[in-house]
Amino acid sequence: MAIFDNGLKGNIVAGLAIGVGAAVMAPLLAPLVAGAIKPLIKSAIKGAVILSEKGRELAAEFKEVSEDLVAEAKSELAEEQQVAEQAAEQITRVVTKGRVKAKVRVEKA
Repeated sequence: MAIFDNGLKGNIVAGLAIGVGAAVMAPLLAPLVAGAIKPLIKSAIKGAVILSEKGRELAAEFKEVSEDLVAEAKSELAEEQQVAEQAAEQITRVVTKGRVKAKVRVEKA
């Protein structure tokens, strides 16, 4: 700091004078500083509330979209499983019919 670089370094009396001056002026300046800072703090709180509400809206929208995607994926999986089961049934029928025919042919021959 410039004050301490200009010769106040090591000077106890000057340091004490600055400390006492700050201690005396603090109660006088505190209401002025508090009055000036209060609107800034209220604005910051308002901004935080607005930001929080927007965050909640975004989170709700994300949740809705992700739930929709999960539901669509489950539906597609169920359709694919149903198609696979139908194909397996058809293959089983064909194979079973072929075995029955083969057995019948062997028995007739």
